[in-house]
Amino acid sequence: MSTAHDIREAVAPALVPLGLVVADVSVSPAGRRRVVRVLVDRDISALDPADTASTVVPLSLDEVAEGTRAVSDALDGPSDSPENDVMGAAPYVLEVSSPGVGRPLVTHEDFRRQVGRLVEVHRRGEDGESGTETGRLVEVTPDEVVLEIPASKKVPARTVRLALGEVERGVVQVEFTRRASEPGTDGDPRDDDDLADDEDLDEVEHHHDHEHDHSGDDADHDSHTLRDHEEN
Repeated sequence: MSTAHDIREAVAPALVPLGLVVADVSVSPAGRRRVVRVLVDRDISALDPADTASTVVPLSLDEVAEGTRAVSDALDGPSDSPENDVMGAAPYVLEVSSPGVGRPLVTHEDFRRQVGRLVEVHRRGEDGESGTETGRLVEVTPDEVVLEIPASKKVPARTVRLALGEVERGVVQVEFTRRASEPGTDGDPRDDDDLADDEDLDEVEHHHDHEHDHSGDDADHDSHTLRDHEEN
């Protein structure tokens, strides 16, 4: 039976030409089938190391759809080479999506992709004490994250720099409105109407279903059932 590692190794090369990377893979049983969930995200390895503050455009529906096809083809293998079929003969359902805002930010790349967003950062200090800071993520270097925290009634606005080594995780906060004066709003693609990402939790998901095509049934949703992988 294929493991998450096997699947990651099989699909990662297929995503490279699309400018995508594998963020996570999970495999879980669902009756007589398996559910394979693959999270894909934008490849930011080509960013200039000196660029620590530009925004990274979230994945679009079309990009996730292209990624879904690439993942599906990589898992099925060439039709004339059954031995290259990573998943074997057992039926499975493939779900490919971009990470939603609920997924914790842990790595430098996780935080770098979220520059411009409102983020709650959970940290632990050298003394072992833990705490949280919530602010606009304005810069991410290999060693630290920088938050701009707005003024409150008793505390003036301030900039907080946190060492990545002290950060346990970050959580993107859902926003329904952004003031034009806030950092990160000028020219940020996330600020236009396409920032419905915040309302649908930034998660763009595609399911593969061989037997049923419901892509037209859920026109009001970002989730589409395309096909189910099962040997006939």
